[in-house]
Amino acid sequence: MPSAYLRSLNPRLPLPVWLLQIGGLTNSFGNGLALPFLVIYLHNVRGFSLGTAGLVVAVSSFAQLVAGVVAGPLIDRVGARPTLACGLVLQAIGFGLLPLVREPWEAFVLVAIEGAGSAGFWPSQSTLISRLTPAARRHAAFAQQRVTMNVGIGLGGLTAGWIAVVGNPTTFTVLFVLDALTFPAYVGVLAFVHDPGVAPEEAGDSPASYTAVLRHKTFLGLWTLNFLFVAAGYSLFNLLPAFARDQSHLSERQIGAIFFVNTLAIVLAQLPLSRWIEGRRRMRALALMPLLWAAAWLIVEAGGYWFTAGAAFLVIAFAAVMLGIGECFHGPAHQALVSDIGSPHLRGRYFAVHSLSWGLAGTVGPAVGGFILAAAPFALWPLASAVCLVAAAGVIAIERYIPPDLRRIPRDDALTPTLAEAPG
Repeated sequence: MPSAYLRSLNPRLPLPVWLLQIGGLTNSFGNGLALPFLVIYLHNVRGFSLGTAGLVVAVSSFAQLVAGVVAGPLIDRVGARPTLACGLVLQAIGFGLLPLVREPWEAFVLVAIEGAGSAGFWPSQSTLISRLTPAARRHAAFAQQRVTMNVGIGLGGLTAGWIAVVGNPTTFTVLFVLDALTFPAYVGVLAFVHDPGVAPEEAGDSPASYTAVLRHKTFLGLWTLNFLFVAAGYSLFNLLPAFARDQSHLSERQIGAIFFVNTLAIVLAQLPLSRWIEGRRRMRALALMPLLWAAAWLIVEAGGYWFTAGAAFLVIAFAAVMLGIGECFHGPAHQALVSDIGSPHLRGRYFAVHSLSWGLAGTVGPAVGGFILAAAPFALWPLASAVCLVAAAGVIAIERYIPPDLRRIPRDDALTPTLAEAPG
């Protein structure tokens, strides 16, 4: 029985998709080394204010927003694989030179370079996954992407917690250099991945432009929802370490452990939840994410207000578990829908515009949140919780506009060649 259950969790993905997962795992491990401690590095090591540190994070997202306009046409015309490789190189430069930062403007320049690379990274990787995966397994592919990404981030965060010491800036140099090295490693993996491009039957008659994407009202509704998810959810996780350290007096190791616990929750829950929601209504499953996040941010608030040290660590770690479980619904329910809702020959542009929601919300969330955290630390999390509740209501409201054949998560029992089964 247990072995049958484990076999049922097999996402059944083609070999090239597994190679992308391996590259993503390496890359996300590096990001796990750097991202949890970026605000702490800028604030506690380099002496920038919390507001300025939040703005630095926001500039990365703003650069992603601006560069994302170019990324879509590049993917559709030049190809997803070269666009992804260029994005990885830019990110390596941005993170690798962070140890040289002494003034805020230097940090702004470097994170802008990193953000431009990220603009090419996400839509091109998502386009590759969509092109290489059968339609009935795309929800599983994006679920697996979440697993590998979060395994890397969690292991990276846990490792960074043992390396980083605020009183020793050299330890942060180690983090950023190691992170930078993971990007060319992913470029090496891409040498073994073929981009099939757009099949002739999927070419479509409409011209390849952003106009068709921006006229798609249902897609714009999904874009708006993702903006709220990122602004009040994903992006604020970057501010959690500073809150936990300053208000609950958690150590660097405890902060790293919180990221690891969050990752562990995602790794253990992602594939079972992805399997569980197959055949179920997509938007109702997606609504569980912001509802769980709303509760989690209130628990973070309680952990910082009423507890310190070990007790605060346990409370905030529990909230991190809830955040992780909530995140498990995003990939299979939302990201896979973005892949399927538009014309295949415009997929690069759809993902590029969708990435703008990450960039814009990633700008607004840390920028506004950083100043709120500096002025009134305990006001941030109730506000984030309220926005998450609004997002949950929006998910339910938009369901009637989703095409009928996409309202349920696909359930496919036909086997797709796996890593072990792929022909040599």
